[in-house]
Amino acid sequence: MRTVDFAKLNLQEGDRVLDLGCGEGRHMHAVYFAKDEIQAVGVDLLLEDVQKARKGFLDFPDLDPSSPRSFGFSVGNALKLPFADNTFDKIICSEVLEHIPDYLGAVKEINRVLKPGGRFGVSVPRYWPERICWALSEDYHNTPGGHVRIFSEGQLRGAVEAQGLSFLQRHWAHGLHSPYWWIRCAVGVRDDENFFVRTYHRFLAWDIVKRPWLTRMLEKIADPLMGKSVVMYFSKATQSGGA
Repeated sequence: MRTVDFAKLNLQEGDRVLDLGCGEGRHMHAVYFAKDEIQAVGVDLLLEDVQKARKGFLDFPDLDPSSPRSFGFSVGNALKLPFADNTFDKIICSEVLEHIPDYLGAVKEINRVLKPGGRFGVSVPRYWPERICWALSEDYHNTPGGHVRIFSEGQLRGAVEAQGLSFLQRHWAHGLHSPYWWIRCAVGVRDDENFFVRTYHRFLAWDIVKRPWLTRMLEKIADPLMGKSVVMYFSKATQSGGA
């Protein structure tokens, strides 16, 4: 379930891409196979998630032995990334900043390791669907590693622009997923056996795998109305001052 649009990120052959907060690798795997000459690097705070993401590559190995693309992983802290300045052409940070108390420090680090002329794609839960989840359930956010804030779009955009990055565009994603989380929060986020939770989860899994035209059309309608995530794209100025 990819959130960041690689076309809007302007992903190119030869790019070195950082997936910050890679989790179990949904964007890492997609980035790796999107181009023939990609260097994909995933970083996450949790060793278990990094191991699962790496296992995804081992379970489904690259069938093109001539491809020069590569991948690598590191366990690391978003506030102190283990990379030199100006390392990456593109950076993805999807559904991560809402978990970090010092998110401004994380944005500063992202700017540090992004090359001049590079692009940054970031997503967080959209304000009003997230507010409903918080209102329905304390357990949804009040757990170790849970969400510590609800971003407004202006807050997120302002934090990134304050580092000198230029805003490019915005869209919403996963409009069909918001009702699922409202149901989970209403019945109890830990109740995986609830009939409505199980039924809606099966529908989402089917949709992700099959991607039929009907749900693609429904999602196009639902995304701007109730998209679970807001996604923004930024560019870093070149050394000469251009974007």
